[in-house]
Amino acid sequence: MTALAWVLWCGLAVSLPAEPTREYQVKAVFLFNFAQFVNWPAGAFADPQAPLIIGVLGDDPFDTVLDEAVRDEKIGARPLLIQRYQRVEDIGICHILFISRSETGRLEQIVARLQNRSILTVGDTDGFSRRGVMIRFLSENNKIRLRINLDATKAASLMLSSKLLRPAEIVTTGRD
Repeated sequence: MTALAWVLWCGLAVSLPAEPTREYQVKAVFLFNFAQFVNWPAGAFADPQAPLIIGVLGDDPFDTVLDEAVRDEKIGARPLLIQRYQRVEDIGICHILFISRSETGRLEQIVARLQNRSILTVGDTDGFSRRGVMIRFLSENNKIRLRINLDATKAASLMLSSKLLRPAEIVTTGRD
């Protein structure tokens, strides 16, 4: 059973360790496992073996833990690659994008720039769901929970599995 499948089965509440690095280890595993619960449109990949790209926009809170989480992993025939971006304009092919807290002031520009692209956007900053980010990590009572903006996922032509949706809090743009 994958780490996320186990988390979902247990009710999507993962206890957070006290240190931030450990928190981002858990979030890195979530990012890796999201790929198993999202269906991208056919045009999102050049071919069946094209890599699935997980990107980080802005300051990288993961350090090396995201790279370690996906090392030698595949989703089907697709290898996973990590890309880091300092500007939204630098994003070429990307399938899952973690938007760092450092980008809070530019979030509307980022969401607008990614509009009509099939990129699953993820963040952990207050207000991100309301402002169009698809998945927000919430830390509540020392546990990680998910808040999912279905308006944003539908606009990007992404289909999320009910296994991901069932334990999450569902919100719409304008409410976080």
